[in-house]
Amino acid sequence: MPAGKHKSGHYRKIFVRTPGGRVTVHYRERKPQRAICSTCLKPLLGVPRERPAQMRNMPKTAKRPERPYGGVLCSACMRSFLREKARREGQ
Repeated sequence: MPAGKHKSGHYRKIFVRTPGGRVTVHYRERKPQRAICSTCLKPLLGVPRERPAQMRNMPKTAKRPERPYGGVLCSACMRSFLREKARREGQ
């Protein structure tokens, strides 16, 4: 019988085959939702879906793209934002 905290949808079931041949159920927390662009709300590419503990152990370059506003804006929105910023600077 699973513990009370494992009955909710917060955990997902992982079926693991043990060396003895039995199949046991492990409960693992679900992954978070995909990171989204702050302007167009499209999912960001290059940003992994991992729990905070795994994200802490990743190198900084694996957590988000290496460009201005990486991990906040998608590439199309970043391009248009920088274009508008340059136009404002020129005036």
